[in-house]
Amino acid sequence: MTHKHGGSIIGELLQAHGVSCLYTLCGGHISPILQGAKDHGVRIVDVRDERSAAFAADAASRMTGVPGVCAVTAGPGVTNTMTAVKNAQMAQQPMVIFGGATATVLRGRGSLQDIDQMSLMEPVTKWCARISKVQNIVPMVTKAFRVAAEGVPGPVFLEVPVDLLYPEEIVEEWFLKESGVDSMKGAVGKAAEAGLKTYLKHQFHMPHVGAPQRPAGPPKPVAASAIDTVRAALAGAAQPVLVIGSQAVVSLSAAEAGRLAQAVRHLGIPTFLGGSARGLLGRTSELQFRHKRSKALREADVVVVAGFPFDFRMGYGRKINRDANLISVNLDPVALKKNRKPTHGFREHPGRFLTALGELKAAVPDRSAWFATLREREEARDAEIAAKAKPEGPLVDPIHLFLKIEEKLADDSVLVVDGGDFVATGAYIVRPRGPLSWLDPGVFGTLGVGGGFAVGAATSRPDAEVWLFYGDGSSAYSLAEFDTYVRLGLAPIAVIGTDASWQQIARDQIVILGDDVGTVLRKTDYHDVAEGYGGKGLLLTDPAKIDEVLDEAKRLSAEGTPVCINVHLAASDFREGSISI
Repeated sequence: MTHKHGGSIIGELLQAHGVSCLYTLCGGHISPILQGAKDHGVRIVDVRDERSAAFAADAASRMTGVPGVCAVTAGPGVTNTMTAVKNAQMAQQPMVIFGGATATVLRGRGSLQDIDQMSLMEPVTKWCARISKVQNIVPMVTKAFRVAAEGVPGPVFLEVPVDLLYPEEIVEEWFLKESGVDSMKGAVGKAAEAGLKTYLKHQFHMPHVGAPQRPAGPPKPVAASAIDTVRAALAGAAQPVLVIGSQAVVSLSAAEAGRLAQAVRHLGIPTFLGGSARGLLGRTSELQFRHKRSKALREADVVVVAGFPFDFRMGYGRKINRDANLISVNLDPVALKKNRKPTHGFREHPGRFLTALGELKAAVPDRSAWFATLREREEARDAEIAAKAKPEGPLVDPIHLFLKIEEKLADDSVLVVDGGDFVATGAYIVRPRGPLSWLDPGVFGTLGVGGGFAVGAATSRPDAEVWLFYGDGSSAYSLAEFDTYVRLGLAPIAVIGTDASWQQIARDQIVILGDDVGTVLRKTDYHDVAEGYGGKGLLLTDPAKIDEVLDEAKRLSAEGTPVCINVHLAASDFREGSISI
């Protein structure tokens, strides 16, 4: 087809790679990308902060299996994304970031927002490159999608100078004017004009700009020898444990995630889920356990860790029985052995590995005694948590609130979490309803993901009930995205736990140092802030009105109105000793 400009070429490439939404905050450097994507049927989702655009792309990647894409303008537009891009890198999420840049002939001459973006983005991405000619757009964007998804997935950054995006005749006019060539006289002027036009012809030479078809075909088969090794280990295991982490579901479509879940059920092993893998087995499963993981790992004779590194969340591998047959499956060769050398390590996509393993439907030994032990601990911990709930009081007890929320979550709910103490309390109680329905920042522990993740979730799964659990501290990072929800017809339900404190820090800082310095907040009227952006705000201070407020929020959301519930929390000692370092 005939393209109007470089942005149109990028739009066709996004369409060819199955991208449904482009997340952005507008800027003159990237306007043609937005128009080109729109012309090719890609929805333009414009947010209020570039961080949110990158976080939204991250969330879309997690929920669809297709690398998420964002486009941001030059200079501060790019630098504003860096925390979100680093978060995606550490969470191993594939995404493509287009960064605008000054014109090729003006680089380094002091033009608007001209900085060395490459040196900033290179350390936080898998691949970082600058497109220098229009004819290079197709091969470089195609490579970007491939690199983002292959091997250990991660973010890729492409810098696209402004003169490669706008129509050639407009760029020629700009160049002649900005260079002063159009005012030069005589032979010198003619020579300068000829030289500039030759440069432009070189830049815009487009022998072929057709977008390639989206790569199809099955992924690389899992090694049969690896499957046989794990099958043999599990066949003789009396007390096995399976731990599944985020990497097991990265780049999986909803259908692939469903097959993975079925395969895990066929394996019949006690299973603990972490990160984005939460929800894989649904709300309830006889195989899934949520509490006392460390104790189970100390007692297990075979441990399969699929897509979960031996980092602080796993006690750096020290919490696993030293005598256990430890099997690690991970795409990252470093993560396979970091902190704890496994008995067997396999560099495979952990989700596809488990799918291949479980689809063989091998006989499952009788492990009823082991399951009974784990189930007794699980039920005891659930009962202990429920006993701590305080249904009455002058303010709302967080445990009681989350127990109520757990009762009311729809079967298609997507849960976004952004916060410290309040959100961590909820993680003990609320149960994701299905695969690819839990969005947390991951190992980087980043605050501020909430607004962007909610945008990504609501645009990727428009019919779902999206819940966003905020701490009052973290909410301020992205509460302005209520404006985005309203403009774009999105309707998440944000629940802000307001205790007027950075409680995750204050809880132990006060005990250890005897000082709350830097941790005190106000009981801000966050519900009024949301209303100012066009949403609906609800204030919840009375425990007796929890059901009423939650039901009203669900009703409003179903009608298309985004809701912010500002919950004034009672003091709680539930997470004492949970120092955040």
